[in-house]
Amino acid sequence: MALLTGKTALILGVANKWSLAYAIAQAYVREGAQVVLTYQSDRLKLTVEELGKEISPDVLVLACDVTVPEQLDALAATLKEKFGTVDTVVHSIAFANREDLSRPYVQTSRDGYLLAQEVSSYSLVAVSRAMLPLMPNGGSIMTLSYLGAVRVVENYNVMGVAKAALEASVRYLASDLGAQNIRVNAISAGPVKTTSARGIKDFSKVLDGVSAVAPLRRNTDPAEVADTAVFLGSNLGRGITGNVIYVDAGFQVMALALSQGS
Repeated sequence: MALLTGKTALILGVANKWSLAYAIAQAYVREGAQVVLTYQSDRLKLTVEELGKEISPDVLVLACDVTVPEQLDALAATLKEKFGTVDTVVHSIAFANREDLSRPYVQTSRDGYLLAQEVSSYSLVAVSRAMLPLMPNGGSIMTLSYLGAVRVVENYNVMGVAKAALEASVRYLASDLGAQNIRVNAISAGPVKTTSARGIKDFSKVLDGVSAVAPLRRNTDPAEVADTAVFLGSNLGRGITGNVIYVDAGFQVMALALSQGS
């Protein structure tokens, strides 16, 4: 039997076929889950609907801007009507103004800081609260993070601070929701060529640097992140909560690389 047979999974953040959320949705369908995708605005509706059809004709696509409480409420109501309960939530949402990523962190604007925090971090809290009534039997909530949450990554700037808040939220939500048998975790993926990553200055140099010194001597494959999300959403991950799981070819263990030989 597939690992997620009979489970309903809400996946937020699919924007294109290169996104980690898209890879996770593919893996969830492969493992037997009923997948629900969301789009932020009418401008993205057709794109996400087409992506959903590519994954499976059974994928449901619904509207939801996570910064609008009324849309989160409407999403929860629709999910309750159609499925009754939700077993897994995958939060793969992040945003920061391009200018706040390209200039020194000390020059971050107030509005830019608040926007990055609201979309990239607070939205996990808002989504978790909205989905809580739909998870009476427990379940799994997960989000996507990056090493810039705990170490300085050049040009990551305000997004690194937002990811740090996101990882702290994972721990506090895990504590809050554990009594209801809801597990909350983060996957810290290595750098991947997503559309959002291209907004980071000199991103190609990051990819080259990671592949040169990571223990596995390569970059992260989105399918590896997706398989970890399957594990966390399945019964195999039933004892794991409040954790940040690194899927980055081992790069996070490295300190100073004096040699790049194999």
